[in-house]
Amino acid sequence: MTIQRLHSGPRMSQAVFHGGIVHLAGQVGAPGEDATAQTRAVLASIDTLLAEAGTDKSRLLTATIWLADMADFAAMNAVWEEWIGGANAPTRATGEVRLATPDYKVEVIVTAALP
Repeated sequence: MTIQRLHSGPRMSQAVFHGGIVHLAGQVGAPGEDATAQTRAVLASIDTLLAEAGTDKSRLLTATIWLADMADFAAMNAVWEEWIGGANAPTRATGEVRLATPDYKVEVIVTAALP
């Protein structure tokens, strides 16, 4: 099977396709914004990358969400639940971690099936 990559750089690719699945790199929002704004930006980035890959959020398989502070869990979930729309929810894990810089509040990693 062929491996394809989108938006590759020296360190990483934004998306990798293999075996009918697209794996997205962790997406982050603008440094310094609050968790709500960062979550909106992250999900918009995911929508864009999934569209480039030829799929969409209705085909999500898994999501891993990293929060710099679990105090932002409710704010992130409010945006997530609006975006996912109550249908086709993937498996999901959420945890608290130290992200690349203190200005990042949310990072989301997803995999999705290709049509």
